[in-house]
Amino acid sequence: MNNQRTQNNATRSVLASLRSVIPNRETVTFTEALRIAELQANKLLELHALTDGPIPGQLITELPKIRIDYTDSLVSGASFWDTRNGVWVIQLSRADSWLRRRFTLAHEYKHIIDHGRRGSLYRATARVSAEIQAEHAADYFAGCLLVPRRLLKRAWGNGIQRPSELARLFQVSQQAIGVRLRQTGLIEDRARWSHRHGAHPQAAATPTTRKGFAPLRLEEIPA
Repeated sequence: MNNQRTQNNATRSVLASLRSVIPNRETVTFTEALRIAELQANKLLELHALTDGPIPGQLITELPKIRIDYTDSLVSGASFWDTRNGVWVIQLSRADSWLRRRFTLAHEYKHIIDHGRRGSLYRATARVSAEIQAEHAADYFAGCLLVPRRLLKRAWGNGIQRPSELARLFQVSQQAIGVRLRQTGLIEDRARWSHRHGAHPQAAATPTTRKGFAPLRLEEIPA
């Protein structure tokens, strides 16, 4: 009984700590929701004292009252509260690669964090539903957790700049690395450096649309 109570408290303390980042007001802009997601990812890393990559999936899977189920579904993942057994369930598809399941795990855990607060975090607009906003925020959380901005910039500064090498370092897909490079401004920084120092135009051919750290804006989400 005491062990069960300790586990319940541990689960609540982690979730409560992450949920405490959400401001106590009814209206949160989507840009704010994304910044909240990054703060939550950073806090989860701090709670596990993780200061280097790759980020292990165990920081989620080994939390008390979390159960991971593997399914044959073509849907990458799902999450829900199992009332009968008193646990959060994260379902992952066996059909997905190990890298994809890592990302889905973090994505679904963000949905668990948001439980009970989605109404204040994501508001439907004429162009974008609250559901789509929640999905993008979960993707953003997963990227921030598995490829933390500070660790990505440190690796970049140490000369690890090829997407394939960064993907191997952080154990994520090259697509995820490309997204994080744009979100943290590193691709843009490289393009600016190349232009300033007269590098061949092809070396700076990567499109640049954001300045510095700029998460996805609401208008960038597909309608």
